[in-house]
Amino acid sequence: MSHPGATYRLQLGPDLDLGAAADLVGYLHRLGVSHLYLSPILQTAPDATHGYAVVDHGRVDDRLGGEPGRRQLVEAAAGAGLGIVLDLVPNHMAVSLPSNRWFWEVLEHGPSSRHAPYFDVDWDPPESSTRNQVLLPILGDHYGRELEAGTIEVIRQQGTIRVRYHDHLLPAAPRSTATILGSAARASGSDRLGFVARGLASLPPAVATDAASRHRRHTDAAVLAELLAELLSDPGVAEAVDTAVAALNSDPDALDAFLDLQHYRLARWRVAGQELGYRRFFDIDDLIGLRVEDPEVFAETHALVLEWVRDGEADGLRIDHPDGLRRPTQYLRRLAEAAPGAWIVVEKILEGDETLPTAWPVAGTTGYEFLNDVTALLIDPQAEASMTDLWHEISGSEQSWEEVAEASKRQILRDVLGADLNRLTNAFANLVNGRRRYRDFTRTELSQALAEALVAFDVYRTYVDEGDAVEPADLVHIQTAIDRALDGAADLDPELFDLLGQVLTGLLNGEAETELRMRFQQLSGPVMAKGVEDTAFYRYLRMAALCEVGGDPGRFGMVPEEFHRRLRQREADWPRAILALSTHDTKRAEDVRSRLAVLSEIPELWASTVRRWREMAERHRPDLVDGATEYLIYQTLVGAHPIGADRLLPYLEKATKEAKVHTSWTDPDPDYDAAVAGFASALLADEDFMADLEGFLDPSRDRNAR
Repeated sequence: MSHPGATYRLQLGPDLDLGAAADLVGYLHRLGVSHLYLSPILQTAPDATHGYAVVDHGRVDDRLGGEPGRRQLVEAAAGAGLGIVLDLVPNHMAVSLPSNRWFWEVLEHGPSSRHAPYFDVDWDPPESSTRNQVLLPILGDHYGRELEAGTIEVIRQQGTIRVRYHDHLLPAAPRSTATILGSAARASGSDRLGFVARGLASLPPAVATDAASRHRRHTDAAVLAELLAELLSDPGVAEAVDTAVAALNSDPDALDAFLDLQHYRLARWRVAGQELGYRRFFDIDDLIGLRVEDPEVFAETHALVLEWVRDGEADGLRIDHPDGLRRPTQYLRRLAEAAPGAWIVVEKILEGDETLPTAWPVAGTTGYEFLNDVTALLIDPQAEASMTDLWHEISGSEQSWEEVAEASKRQILRDVLGADLNRLTNAFANLVNGRRRYRDFTRTELSQALAEALVAFDVYRTYVDEGDAVEPADLVHIQTAIDRALDGAADLDPELFDLLGQVLTGLLNGEAETELRMRFQQLSGPVMAKGVEDTAFYRYLRMAALCEVGGDPGRFGMVPEEFHRRLRQREADWPRAILALSTHDTKRAEDVRSRLAVLSEIPELWASTVRRWREMAERHRPDLVDGATEYLIYQTLVGAHPIGADRLLPYLEKATKEAKVHTSWTDPDPDYDAAVAGFASALLADEDFMADLEGFLDPSRDRNAR
């Protein structure tokens, strides 16, 4: 099995399927590429635009050409002597229904589903109305309003009973349909339909999760479903069932009672931020967390890919978001054992001088730290004061990068990850309730302490697990965060932080302690990613080139000596890691970042140019457009020139909504959005402004004349 020397990433999709990728093999071989680095190729949701919304781990995505397309690419690559690296998504699956057969079964059978243990669902959250139900935040308005408006309805779909809300189709719990079918049996005089109704009513309850009850429930339900489908081929029986369904839909109280029997609770989409009962990929409700730490889940989700590795049809594996896993070290060891000799890299974001855990049997990371070091090398540190002054002048803000990042993380915890913080608070409450010294701490105090610690973390997560030696670096990160949290919450009892610190560092162990530690480590990453990477990076724009995945906008440039020190360390520790200048996740390509970096070499000229542009743009600038957004526009125009409205306007929409200052995806401000789009469009249409921009970008122009 060969190890990559030069990978080439292929982002597969509707415009580049596996067959089209096979046609590129010869060209890539001539470029000197050693391995094709593929985006995920397993079956995804029908509406997915990327490979990370997997719904079936047992087959190749049919929209990419399925197994025939994969075989075509494998044969073409082998013929040219190229290897293949696959992108794996172990952390989550797409909720997409009915495409995700596992999750469909969970919604149909609840906790007794054979696949219920596969998903990270809290079936019995405290202080919640969703016990033994999965919250589905898919409604456009409040549940009661939607119900009374008739947008939620029960339907008969051929031989089965379903629940429908607009384009969403959901299963009906088998026991819940007994009343409908019993009524139809009496109306039609069908004894066999009555038998089905009684059989469904007598199925083991969904809370009976022992093996015998689970087996009986699934077996009996399947047999009864077949019999029901057969009976519904009789027009008289079908008409009776349709009449019973129509009667149910016409009575909001009866329909509400029926929906209450389901193993899911329909809710308004905004409820997810505070009450969602399953772990997500960051804040994306449509991506539900997998319990891949379970050997059975690991085996079933990796079987096909590992078969390709064993057959020599894949040489390497890129692991997506390992920080989301409950036990990343355990997972990577299991993977390395199952795929001996495979080249394995992880999509891990390292902060500052952070390094990968030494216990990870991997070749290294996917290269975020290298691309940020290269960008920093191109920025002149001596321009920091001038560029900072200009940013303060234009933005009107004196906040430091650290202050912006902290405020952003607090906002994310409050508005976006509230449900995740609630579940973590539940785990903390379970721990203190079992210890007399701590049981009088309130849920409010527990939640505040956790929030302070999460905000104080300066890395994505730590990796403390029972049975493993604790990395010294993890101890430092935890203690630093606890100290910062204590300083920021003087009104809380210090003993609470001391307890949390002992749990996080593994000094205290037990079922409750382990649960809290694992949940904390799974949440600190999303807080960092959503708070810093997807919020603060769009707010602190002193130098947009530094606002990159894994970057540090507070670190202005890097001297060559430091750059070379890092290269020597990387060569010594992780010589087979990826060295990348851009990835499919970077916010700006390397050419854009390189062009923006040049501004640090001409800070005075840049400052005078920006001031001149602001004067030229005054006649176009609406009052709603703030200085920070205007400065982002100028940097974007310089970095991505030539750029038209077709690219600039969608980017500005994303940037301003991710910043969450004046507008956002969940609370858009149409007036602000229109003002920004109108301002940017006016600049692009202003011939004098564009001529000045092009003159600034022309390196042959005499700078002293400006």
